[in-house]
Amino acid sequence: MTQQIIFSILAIAIALFSVLAVTSKRIIRSAIYLLFVLLATAGLFLMLNYHFLFAVQVTVYAGGIMVLFIMAIFLTHKPGKIMERRTNLKLILSMLLSSGGLVLCGYIILRNVTRTYNYLKVSEMNMQDIGHAMMGTGKYQFLLPFEAISLLLLACIIGAIMIARKEKNIETNDNKDLDHQ
Repeated sequence: MTQQIIFSILAIAIALFSVLAVTSKRIIRSAIYLLFVLLATAGLFLMLNYHFLFAVQVTVYAGGIMVLFIMAIFLTHKPGKIMERRTNLKLILSMLLSSGGLVLCGYIILRNVTRTYNYLKVSEMNMQDIGHAMMGTGKYQFLLPFEAISLLLLACIIGAIMIARKEKNIETNDNKDLDHQ
């Protein structure tokens, strides 16, 4: 009973903060709401007795990635700036895609609710096995995808910095043009 209450609280927190992260007008608040989503997800991992995934979620995602996001926000935007509203076409398209995703998720859930599952009690994996799986190069090992994601994140940061520099140069050129007039 206690686990169901804790799960319900975490699920409500994840759903609420996910919606707030997407609908917030201030970008820093959106990042903070995303942080709450990541911490609540870590709570779900802890409920499942996945201590390693809990630690990774808190340190890597809630710690490292959020610092990366916030630094990218500070480099590219003014932190207190209110985000502008999207046009009606973008709003309608995003609502259609969101409702399509909800219908798909509902279909998958309803189709799989009636199935019965057998859960096996298995102890947690050994840390050495996890390390070999994460840093191995063989089949079902994750060194290559890990490096690919790190390169993708680096490219995103460099792109954000380049966009911020272009906008800053445009603003300074506009200010110089106004000064000459």
